[in-house]
Amino acid sequence: MHAAAPPPLLHDGFLLLGFALAFVLLFRRLGLGATLGYLLAGVVVGPQCLDLVGEAEQKMGIAELGITLLLFLVGLELDPARLWRMRRDIFLTGIMQVTGCGLVLAAALHLATGFSGAAALALGLPLALSSTAQVLPMLQSSGRLKTRFGERAFAILLFQDLSIIPMITIVAMLSRNPADAGAPPGWLMAVGTAGAIVALVLAGRFLLRPLFRVIGNLGEREMFVVAALFTVLAAAALMQALGLSSALGAFIAGVMLAGTPYRHELEAAVEPFRSILLGLFFLSVGMMLDLSAIIREPLFVMAIALLLIVTKAGVILAIGALLGMGWRSALALGLLLSQGGEFGFVLFAQATRAMLIAPQAASLFGAVVTLSMASTPFLMAATRRFREQPTGPVQERARPESAGPESAGGGDRANALIVGYGRFGQAVGQMLLAGGIEVTLIDRDVAAIDIAATFGAKVYFGDGTRLDLLHQAGASSAALILFCLDGDQIDAALIEAVHQAFPQAAIHVRAFDRRALIRLAPSPATHVIRETMESAIAMARNAFDDVGLSQEAIKRAEIRFRARDRERLALQIESGDIHTAQDRIFTEIEPSG
Repeated sequence: MHAAAPPPLLHDGFLLLGFALAFVLLFRRLGLGATLGYLLAGVVVGPQCLDLVGEAEQKMGIAELGITLLLFLVGLELDPARLWRMRRDIFLTGIMQVTGCGLVLAAALHLATGFSGAAALALGLPLALSSTAQVLPMLQSSGRLKTRFGERAFAILLFQDLSIIPMITIVAMLSRNPADAGAPPGWLMAVGTAGAIVALVLAGRFLLRPLFRVIGNLGEREMFVVAALFTVLAAAALMQALGLSSALGAFIAGVMLAGTPYRHELEAAVEPFRSILLGLFFLSVGMMLDLSAIIREPLFVMAIALLLIVTKAGVILAIGALLGMGWRSALALGLLLSQGGEFGFVLFAQATRAMLIAPQAASLFGAVVTLSMASTPFLMAATRRFREQPTGPVQERARPESAGPESAGGGDRANALIVGYGRFGQAVGQMLLAGGIEVTLIDRDVAAIDIAATFGAKVYFGDGTRLDLLHQAGASSAALILFCLDGDQIDAALIEAVHQAFPQAAIHVRAFDRRALIRLAPSPATHVIRETMESAIAMARNAFDDVGLSQEAIKRAEIRFRARDRERLALQIESGDIHTAQDRIFTEIEPSG
């Protein structure tokens, strides 16, 4: 008997993940980034090369959810107040980049290729868009997303997503397809977009926040995952139903939830899906690359790709100089955004339906976009020496654009991360704030979070013993991580894992009792504090004072007790037995002297 063939989904998934794993590991090792590895893996496994996996368009439809989830996560990083602070970069810099690059590219294509003005505009405007799916992960992995440089790049990408709406309108106005004659006017699409945004804002405030509060009270993490994915898909589906960018809807939903206590839990729930689907997106782009179009006209494709990169880098460099950016930062921004974007494929398809360009032209320019995306890691690596800020006295006099998180107006990179905001955690947090240390607070008691909010404290919902949530809350940049949880919830294995994941942070732990302290002794915790030790000593000191002991006698008694306790604790840690050194316990009055 012959073994049954594996189902197509299982077969395709096995091959896609296998090739992706091999290529991404190779390109990471070469320092070229994961994006190029995914693209080439898609080319090799796809119909243009080994033809092991087909239906790239169908997989692209699923993989585009990766971009949607990415924009949702970015929205969670930006509350409305921060977006308002970025309005100048979003609208001024964004408008200058999209219109400047789009019109220059359209003019260049019209003059160089003989395309009609309408066709050149339908190609030039989409080429002005950059790859959000490629640029944002690059900024995140390099730690620059929250810097001044990263915020400016993100602002341009955000405006590019917004500009898809007028671009669709322009293509519809230029359409030569008789079927488009009865299409609704562009102003009606704009009104529908505004209405959808208002609906998302109201839903976020009056539906989503109460929903997540209920789920938080249930304490089931799986429901958070389900609710987070539902939120993203619902917002994306609403925008897509209006013919707009689904990623824009997800971004708005993220912004609406950015100021809630559930932000970090949502990030931790969505992040794994985002990573996998974004990789699948680039695999699909590689599979869809029309190698035959490149083979037929290789010089044309390479020349247009070079024209695209040089034009966008040059225009953005000029805009940066006009806005007062240093030339190094402006050059870095231009090269980072010099590639074509994933929404170009959508707009090329629409231009084809509008009979502005032929299907062969759409294939050629799709290859141009893919080639430009593949070139970005090489460009960034090749120009690193020229883009880096000079060291020494020059750097001290001129602060670089990417000076650090503080240049971006703050953010959640707190100096201290406090896990557990009960009675103990509240006192620790207030003490740190009194000393000028910023804190991020995490607790999983929804009622306690709501009460804390009435006193002006911002506490995030989540299980702070999970590494993924600690990472989302900013533990990778925290100087201190303090576990202030009630009860006996912390063990040495957890502290070891936290130390391995965030070695820069000093770890402080509240221990429930002496047994917990003995168990935690081998861990890399910087300090372990018994929750009742200091308060018990303080009470004993007050009792001594009430019966008339001198301050010198009180101090001497405290010193004797602490020394005896440390000695006994050291022996107990060595033996692992709490009954060790019982003779060191004070059980009756001992003669002094």
